[in-house]
Amino acid sequence: MSKRYSYSAIFVVSGFLAASAIYVLSKGANAFSECGGGQISSGTIGGPFELINQDGLTVTDKEVIIRPSLLYFGYTYCPDICPYDVARNVEASDLLKKWGYDATPVFISIDPKRDTPDVLRDFIANMDQKLMGLTGSDAQIKAASQAYKTYYKVNETGDDYYLVDHSTFTYLVLPDLGFVDFFRRDDTAEQIAEKTACFIKATTKD
Repeated sequence: MSKRYSYSAIFVVSGFLAASAIYVLSKGANAFSECGGGQISSGTIGGPFELINQDGLTVTDKEVIIRPSLLYFGYTYCPDICPYDVARNVEASDLLKKWGYDATPVFISIDPKRDTPDVLRDFIANMDQKLMGLTGSDAQIKAASQAYKTYYKVNETGDDYYLVDHSTFTYLVLPDLGFVDFFRRDDTAEQIAEKTACFIKATTKD
């Protein structure tokens, strides 16, 4: 973990991981049954990744997912869908904050050719500073996308104005537990926040 995280933050995160792991191990597949059908992935979705954040630093999934996270794969040049979905995820994290929960919206670019760290910083500045932006090499992006079973295809036009077809799921990922559920485009910020809060509460039960 980077030195930028304080020791107090490490202790808080470690405590969350320990409580989550103990609860889930004791309850098994039923740990999240009350949260609307979500369940821990059996390894089919999610996994380790290594990407580059908006500050140009190489980070791993262990450094990114230090608290409940809403992962979304898209690109900053997307004309409509991506900005809406990312803004909704940010709104969901704002609602969670009001309710006393801490979650991070994460944007993973599937267009590394144009989405440099500088571009991601501008994108975040126009969205919200709590948003984390990630890019990387073609190979790094492909590996992360395959881990989460996402789809994307660049429509080559020979210029810089190409579009990228892609899936639009948002993935809820918990530290140490991994993927637990996903959200569709028609899910509202309130619905995402409510279900995410349910998962967080489920991992902190006595």
